[in-house]
Amino acid sequence: MSFVSFAQNYEDVMLWRALKHVQNGFYIDVGTWSPDVDSVTRPFYDRGWRGINIEPNPQRLAELNAKRDRDLNLGVAASDSNGAIELFIVADTGLTTADAAIAKQHREAGWAVSMIEVPRRNLSDILDDHTESDQPIHFLKIDVEGHETEVVRSIDFSRYRPWVIVVEATAPNSQVETSAAWEPLILEAGYRNVYWDGLNRFYLAIEHANLTAAFSTPPNVFDGFVRSAEAEAIASVQDLG
Repeated sequence: MSFVSFAQNYEDVMLWRALKHVQNGFYIDVGTWSPDVDSVTRPFYDRGWRGINIEPNPQRLAELNAKRDRDLNLGVAASDSNGAIELFIVADTGLTTADAAIAKQHREAGWAVSMIEVPRRNLSDILDDHTESDQPIHFLKIDVEGHETEVVRSIDFSRYRPWVIVVEATAPNSQVETSAAWEPLILEAGYRNVYWDGLNRFYLAIEHANLTAAFSTPPNVFDGFVRSAEAEAIASVQDLG
């Protein structure tokens, strides 16, 4: 059976290559957006994994609650402090952001942007409340449209050691790299940058260096995967037959 990729840039293919030996694994998805569209975690959920989805957009949170009953879905913004934060919702896109300057750029580009206030919580506090002390985190994905530094800063890496960290590393809707602001925090915590796909940077904990080879090449024919749209088209043809 082919691996069906739902992610925007084959992030799920790369993670599956490294982690397919793990049974019933656990993930943290910060900035989940959708349970299906451009989802990094959907193929893992379908294979029995579970995790925590952090998605402050109420509409998207409702979709997650409807489709991810095995996951814990939290309607908060992960950040480096607790309290409240303004969330700028760019309707029907994955561009929703807590960065007012980025929201202004989207408005000027013609996008409809609305603002709501949502709770924000330190990511380590979230993990303290919702994970057991011995729970491995097999991967952490961060896609928060300009709020990456605050999320990375909120992780106590001395206590929480995701095997793999994937962070969107370009400014929204651009190829401008942003990792200089937050990458040193990850590297200083005992991680190595093992892969760059043009959109995301992948980091591997030094204690899991045995997985490094999985990130030596981009997704390719030997990964045996199809995109979700292709899988749907094949299923439709089979149904007609």
